[in-house]
Amino acid sequence: MDLKTQAEVTAARQAAAETPLPTGGFDHAALENDGPKAFGDRMGTPQPDERVLWKGRPQRGLLARTAFHSRSAGVYMAALVTIALLLGRNDAAIVAALLGLALAAILNLLAWASARSTLYILTDQRLIMRIGIAIETRINIPLKQITAAHLAVRTKDGHGDIAFELAGERLLGTLLLWPHVRPWRYARPEPMLRSVPNAAALAQTIAEARARFGAIARNLSEIKEAAPAAGHTAGQGTAVPPRLAPAIRRGEPGLEGAPA
Repeated sequence: MDLKTQAEVTAARQAAAETPLPTGGFDHAALENDGPKAFGDRMGTPQPDERVLWKGRPQRGLLARTAFHSRSAGVYMAALVTIALLLGRNDAAIVAALLGLALAAILNLLAWASARSTLYILTDQRLIMRIGIAIETRINIPLKQITAAHLAVRTKDGHGDIAFELAGERLLGTLLLWPHVRPWRYARPEPMLRSVPNAAALAQTIAEARARFGAIARNLSEIKEAAPAAGHTAGQGTAVPPRLAPAIRRGEPGLEGAPA
C-alpha cells in the first residue's frame, strides 16, 4: 500500500473516531415518510425489537459520477467536439455538443431519480435497502452474513461507498441490485451503499454492529473498479487480518430481495 493510500486510510479512521454516528433515537414510523415506503412489509421495515442505528441515501452528484459515469461521458463527448472542430466539421461539432448536453442531462436525471428512490437503513440486526426507480425493491441483508466490508472514501467531505462480501448460498443478482452493487462482481454480487455521507464513520458502526455475530475483515483501501483477476473477488490493498465468521447452515434465514 503506497503512502497516499496509507494517508487516506489513516484519515478515514480518524474521521470514524472523530465523527460518531447517532446510535438510536430513530422513530420507526418516521421511516415510512422518508423516501420510498415499505408499507409495513417486514423485509423493508425495522421490527419493534430492532434498534435503528443509521439511515441515509446516496448523494446525487457523486452517484452521477461514480455509478452513471456522467463525468466520463462528458469527457468523451467533449473529445468528439474537439476532433470535429480540428477537422473543420463545425456541423458535426454542434451535433456532438448537443448530444453531449442531452446525455449529461439524462445521466444526472437518472442519478437524481435513483437517489430519491433509495433509502438505506442499518439496524442492530440487518441492513435494509429500499431501492428501485420504476419498480421498488426491498433488500434484506442479515448482518451475520456479512463476511467483509470494503470502504472507499471518494470526497474530501467524507462521502464514499461501502461494499459487502456475503456468506450463504442465496445470492442477490446484479440486475436486482444495480446501481447499488460493486462493479465487476458478477459471480458473487456484492451489495454496496453508494455515495453515503460520513462513510468511514458508517463503516465503523457497521463493523461494531456485526461484531455481535463475530468479527469481519475490514478493508479500508480504495475499491478498485477494474475486473478482478481470475479466482479473486476480494478488494485490493492491505486489509485488517480477518477472523472466521460464523458458518451459515442450511435452513437458516438467508438473504432476501423481492420487488414491492
